[in-house]
Amino acid sequence: MGALKMGHVTGKTIVITGASKGIGAATARVLSAMGAHVVLAARSTHALKELAKDTGGTAIPCDVRDFAQVQALMDTAGDVDVLINNAGLIDPIARLADSDSTAWGNVVDVNIKGVYHGLRAALPGMIKRGSGTIINISSGAATSALEGWSHYCATKAAVLSLTRVADKEARAAGVRVMGLSPGTVATDMQRDIAASGINPVSQLAWDAHIPPEWVGQTIAVLIGPEGQNWRGQDFSLKSNQGRTIAGLPSLPT
Repeated sequence: MGALKMGHVTGKTIVITGASKGIGAATARVLSAMGAHVVLAARSTHALKELAKDTGGTAIPCDVRDFAQVQALMDTAGDVDVLINNAGLIDPIARLADSDSTAWGNVVDVNIKGVYHGLRAALPGMIKRGSGTIINISSGAATSALEGWSHYCATKAAVLSLTRVADKEARAAGVRVMGLSPGTVATDMQRDIAASGINPVSQLAWDAHIPPEWVGQTIAVLIGPEGQNWRGQDFSLKSNQGRTIAGLPSLPT
């Protein structure tokens, strides 16, 4: 399977938002090792530049809340084969009655507007060329109600709707839009969740979370022909079917 994925990814220009750490950084390393040219976007410029050195990629500082910056990112990247809308926030975690409205709104700006901005900037070129893949990083929270996660659940539900609408609008032009729901991943976000002590996810043991490299491997699979089967929906790693398709170990029994 590794050689097959290498063929799917080699030579492609892949833009990754939120690339400075966590899922974004791990995905950049996985895809660059397979021969992709990764275009790395995030607000954290120092970490981004270091990752660019490691991957041979291009670092472009970008705040996804600002459409002009996202458009400039796409323009600089050139003909983008794949966009990974990965930038996302969950902190601060708080029950609705205790939440800070400004912080809540900032999560909306990153998690929803950031994805919309990526779609808006990438789709015209992809539609014109008649090809392209967009993968929106989703979550089981898109279809769940989790205490303290009102901002995250609401924004991930919105991202799933954006995935569905974008697929409906762009599929006929040869553009594939899909979501990826990886489950819990061993990143700094999980440390924030654990520190909150709110809802059962915060109580999970660290070894219950999958490594972020597994998400990168799954993205490599979805960039290939397998992605055809998941247009307009979320691919999940919370099932053995998903794990098998991605070439990952089965769920613990």
